[in-house]
Amino acid sequence: MAQKKIPKRSEVEKQYTWATEDLFATDALWEEALEAAKVYPGKIAAFRGRLSESAETLYDYMQLCDEMQVKVERLGNYAMRKSDEDTANSFYQGMKGKIMNLYVAIGSADSFSTPELIAIPDETIEKFYADLPALRLYTRKLSKIRQYKAHTLSDAEERILALAGQVVGAPGETASAFRNADIKFPSIKDADGNELIVTQGSFIPLMENPDVNVRKAAFESLYHTFAAFKNTSAAFLDSQVKGLIFNARARNYNSTLEAALDHTEVPVAVYHNLINAVHENLPYMHKYVALRKKLMGADELHMYDLYTPIVGDADREIPYEEAKEIIVKALAPLGEDYISILKEGFENRWIDVYENEGKRGGAYSSCGDPHPYVLLNQKDTLDSMFTIAHEMGHSLHTVYSLRNQPICQADYVIFVAEIASTCNEVLLVRYLLNNTTDKRERAYLINHFLESFRGTVYRQTMFAEFELFMNQLAEKGETLTADALCEKYYELNKQYFGDAITVDPEIAYEWERIPHFFYNFYVFQYATGFSAACAIANRILTEGEPAVADYKKFLSAGGSMDPISILKLAGVDMTTAAPINEALKLFGELLDEMEELMK
Repeated sequence: MAQKKIPKRSEVEKQYTWATEDLFATDALWEEALEAAKVYPGKIAAFRGRLSESAETLYDYMQLCDEMQVKVERLGNYAMRKSDEDTANSFYQGMKGKIMNLYVAIGSADSFSTPELIAIPDETIEKFYADLPALRLYTRKLSKIRQYKAHTLSDAEERILALAGQVVGAPGETASAFRNADIKFPSIKDADGNELIVTQGSFIPLMENPDVNVRKAAFESLYHTFAAFKNTSAAFLDSQVKGLIFNARARNYNSTLEAALDHTEVPVAVYHNLINAVHENLPYMHKYVALRKKLMGADELHMYDLYTPIVGDADREIPYEEAKEIIVKALAPLGEDYISILKEGFENRWIDVYENEGKRGGAYSSCGDPHPYVLLNQKDTLDSMFTIAHEMGHSLHTVYSLRNQPICQADYVIFVAEIASTCNEVLLVRYLLNNTTDKRERAYLINHFLESFRGTVYRQTMFAEFELFMNQLAEKGETLTADALCEKYYELNKQYFGDAITVDPEIAYEWERIPHFFYNFYVFQYATGFSAACAIANRILTEGEPAVADYKKFLSAGGSMDPISILKLAGVDMTTAAPINEALKLFGELLDEMEELMK
């Protein structure tokens, strides 16, 4: 069957596009709102030198920040969503540049606030709370700011760092444009001579193709192309990490890792605990790769064979509408209120469903006002159904937080951001497993769950280890060259996948296509989040309503506490390696069942 033509944005049916008009009905209204928002730098600057003068002044400043956050974030979300619809559309790229200029102007004007807030004596803050009880709304936010006294600079220095923000963020923006809009990959052909287009969005579906020649050709098309640009890609990452080092050292942190995790109140030990725990459980991963090789009947297993379902003939097409119906049933244990919000998102165009020319690859959930926006590149596969459940998990986490917390503490940090999404995935696979009596289908689903472990715990931890290597190498004063990055990435693949697979040389270039390496120590939280989600989902399915009630406390907590404490609301303690070890123990048990089923 010939691959479907990728449509232009204008050719996509409206019902399958997200409703950006809920943010701004027209581009002209966005421009008007942008002009109106340009007063905020001046309004913020008017508080310079005054935050300690009275409780009323401090309260007025905090209220202004809330107002500004709502209005400016809406502007930013419209610009980002429109630019992601077609990354080659220069008009919306220009719009994104305009909002970035406003962010920089606000950051520069507000550079005085953190030093001033930190300088207020504790007894004065307590008096302010007593004088104006309404100010207590901001206790958590003010306490977090004041905790960073050792990492806060003078007013002038903070202003310089704010002005440098756009420069420091430029490598990630440039790399994204390069990956999504500029780089092109040679088309390939299937066994019947039909042309197959290789894009960032189509690559993984091509890796799932049952024809090994298609997989190999797509693998080589992508990575041989990236290999030709390895020095460009390395320069992007080198600039990115140098920016992180600049900020970390300017703020008196010992490392970029410490700086990143301190911002989200996560102990550095959690990062190292993850890598160490996964290293100890690598034999499970090696056993899985060996089983995959055996079940595929391959003399040699290659890196392009890792995405093909082992039980290929149990797979089926799952149309988008059917996938939504299955997800609703699978998430029913979370209660009627959860399901009603989920349906609201499905029925009111929160989701941009299908790939189009120039559309940003991958998937995400973003924004919460007036509602979340979900980007998909739907392929009507089992993986695509899990992606819907995953991203809607993010969306509902955002909705619960915004509906239960004031704007000043509704945002949750990235350490807990992947838990609600992954909990949905775990509930979905458990539902599917409980509703099949066919051994081959059960084996297929277990294989999918095992792949989730491989991709989310093992693979993301490998990414985390690579990211740590990059930062530590750069912190020693060395340049991140393409050769150094390729060598390390290749070594990690050999370590994580073991001896049962042929680690093809092309995989050394995979780091070039991973956007998360520009996210500042984000990826490790996929693995910790997956582990926590397994524990939470197990409680929900075994304990019922009490566990659901605890989980909704977690969903509703926003940023009202530190993330470790918020997770404890749901019964999970991430200060230890126990959740990771328990998750990987489950991986081992499923692996044993898979092996038995396939006999």
